Amino acid sequence: MSWWQQEGEVLTLMLYIQPGARKTEPAGLFDGMLKLRLAAPPVEGKANAALLAWLAGQFQVGRNRVSLLSGETSRRKRVRIEGSAVDPASLLS
Repeated sequence: MSWWQQEGEVLTLMLYIQPGARKTEPAGLFDGMLKLRLAAPPVEGKANAALLAWLAGQFQVGRNRVSLLSGETSRRKRVRIEGSAVDPASLLS
């Protein structure tokens, strides 16, 4: 199973987040998910907000087209992205 799935113009990403990193960047695959280093502290939703904003930029969609499906307080997250033409595999290159 891949770390992302696409149904129509909806992408679902399975992510493993490492908050508090020096900068936000992909860090390869981990346990079937894309591991992301996130330059935001895991405090009061700041990491989730930073994650969704970063993904909106990477997938060239508005912030309102990116939503957290599960994992609000976990490192393991499922994120939905609508209307992006960007190939998720490009995050690994």
